[in-house]
Amino acid sequence: MEVSVPDGVPAGDPVISTLFRSEQGGHEQVVLCQDRPSGLKAVIALHSTALGPALGGTRFHAYPGSADPEQAAVLDALNLARGMSYKNALAGLDHGGGKAVIIGDPEQIKTEALLRAYGRFVASLGGRYVTACDVGTYVQDMDVVAQECRWTTGRSPENGGAGDSSVLTAFGVFQGMRAAAQRLWGAPTLRGRLVGIAGVGKVGKHLVSHLLEDGARVVVTDVREASVRAVLEAHPGAPLAAVADTEALIRTEGLDLYAPCALGGALNDETVPVLTAKAVCGAANNQLAHPGVEKDLAERGILYAPDYVVNAGGVIQVADELHGFDFARAKAKAEKIHDTTMAIFERADADGVPPVAAADRLAEQRMGR
Repeated sequence: MEVSVPDGVPAGDPVISTLFRSEQGGHEQVVLCQDRPSGLKAVIALHSTALGPALGGTRFHAYPGSADPEQAAVLDALNLARGMSYKNALAGLDHGGGKAVIIGDPEQIKTEALLRAYGRFVASLGGRYVTACDVGTYVQDMDVVAQECRWTTGRSPENGGAGDSSVLTAFGVFQGMRAAAQRLWGAPTLRGRLVGIAGVGKVGKHLVSHLLEDGARVVVTDVREASVRAVLEAHPGAPLAAVADTEALIRTEGLDLYAPCALGGALNDETVPVLTAKAVCGAANNQLAHPGVEKDLAERGILYAPDYVVNAGGVIQVADELHGFDFARAKAKAEKIHDTTMAIFERADADGVPPVAAADRLAEQRMGR
């Protein structure tokens, strides 16, 4: 029987190509959600449930500058969900990978009705997907979603949750930084080192505190001037400075470590050639703009700690919430990110591959792929 391509979906559609024809695909399920009364448009992508229910946050983003925000959102969800499968596997969690994106500007369209409608869509999956916070969503949002869906984490302590997952996300990234320091300089400390952080929002501001406590010097930037101002005011007299933008940050003379902590794609064909840092370790998801960037970093002698390894503290925290949250227990698991990162560096050396390839191999062994 001949099957025609539906109207509006070209044969070369990048979503279909990614989902069914690309090595970056292989997702189990993708759900498009719409609730016109509330204005909700969302996508939920489940990459794998081989290790358990898919676990990953809900991003609320408008994709400004994109000619097709809906398509950009689906591609983003696919990439993020795949990353969550690998992240959860390497974090030792009994969860697969999933991710959701609500399309739009949260400052313009976020309402209780929209979040509750989204919660009903998550609930319709019957526990195959467990959601949490991400860019553009917060603890109070998860409290609203939870009114419609019991498979919701990242809720407030008052509503039975663990609260802000960015606390352990930052702690885990700091453990990855300690591993990079041990690998490069022989000791698991950033004392005396110059660290640049791009993005000092939910995670970045906590990361600044860890680094200053460890004796590092820190330079920061953020597209939101208020975020930079808040960090500077929180640490008066500390060895902390700000620069105008990421372009200036990555070119900073004497930079030891660069931490991308905003949106993805920070490591690309334009930034890698001018990056002055000796190592990269940050909280942002999908830092590599495309396959091959990891090789460019290696050729320049820049040590890369894979993002989905070091930023797993948050998912460790929300996963623990499903079993009755215990902060000390979750923090102890997040602390092991140091050991996992070291194991990946060692595997990379043994196999003669970049750390990303080594991390993928370890994750795929656990997932049985």
